[in-house]
Amino acid sequence: MDPLTQGTLGAALPQSLSKSHTVAAAGLLGFLAGMAPDLDVLIRSSEDPLLFLEYHRQFTHSLIFIPLGGAICALVLHGLLGRRRGLAFHQTWLFCTLGYATHALLDACTTYGTMLLWPFSDERFAWNTISIIDPLFTLPVLLFVLLAWWLRKPSVARVGLVWALCYLGLGLYQREAAVEMGRELATSRGHIAEGLEAKPSFANILLWKTVYAHDGRYYVDAVRATWRPKVFAGNSVLKFDAQRDVPWLDLDSQQGRDIERFRWFSNGYIALDPKHPNRVIDIRYSMLPHEIDPLWGIELDQQAGRWEHVKYVVSRDGGPDRATIFWEMLVSP
Repeated sequence: MDPLTQGTLGAALPQSLSKSHTVAAAGLLGFLAGMAPDLDVLIRSSEDPLLFLEYHRQFTHSLIFIPLGGAICALVLHGLLGRRRGLAFHQTWLFCTLGYATHALLDACTTYGTMLLWPFSDERFAWNTISIIDPLFTLPVLLFVLLAWWLRKPSVARVGLVWALCYLGLGLYQREAAVEMGRELATSRGHIAEGLEAKPSFANILLWKTVYAHDGRYYVDAVRATWRPKVFAGNSVLKFDAQRDVPWLDLDSQQGRDIERFRWFSNGYIALDPKHPNRVIDIRYSMLPHEIDPLWGIELDQQAGRWEHVKYVVSRDGGPDRATIFWEMLVSP
């Protein structure tokens, strides 16, 4: 999730368990600790562009790391904030730990993937119930957090938590409806849908992207679930096959290994970019949910040395035309 959402939910939980005279301090400490796990984005390398993919949402987001993460935040923040607001260290640690604890669980509700069970497992949990940015989720929680601080009433923050849980529950309901629509769409085409997933599109839980595999191809479509249900048919692309798509590549080279690292990050949903035959893309993400137009991928170089890495590329070409199309998909009859 975006930093504001992470901080806001991180503030709401310790506020809801605080006393009236500590609700402000609890909210501030929880807000900062709620954003702290994303400091793992600083783990990157100019020589290895995929390093940050392996470490983002890794150990700092593990459930087992929560008490230690809370303690580190408390060690940093107690002298700066906690002591000045009359808190004992154990209170600062409690508020920081509660705020820190919300981060990974909220991230797991998105589609990116979070290693909750590291170091015991490198599985990336992605429950696909909410977009990484969703104002309808964030703004009400933020309002209740601010009111709890202003009124010095922890009970107000609890209302914000109830809203957050209800919204996530609604996202789960919408996801199941989108999955069922995707399955029906595949059946209507005579396909047996393998690995069918539904992911919320940007900033809402009404319009969903569905992806499934059949006979060596990935099929990408969009569906509007439950509210005026509608299917927006998309396109398909061949699954990535190194021997067919990049026959010149030595799979034991660094570029070959980088493809496998990218495959792991993408949960196997990779293909050759139809527009750029030297790029391997993650088909799960696009600006418009019915398109195969990736937000990111890796670029191969046929002239690269044996130990040279791939190039990580990002493409986020939005523009007014796409915004208009997206809006029409959301509200069209």
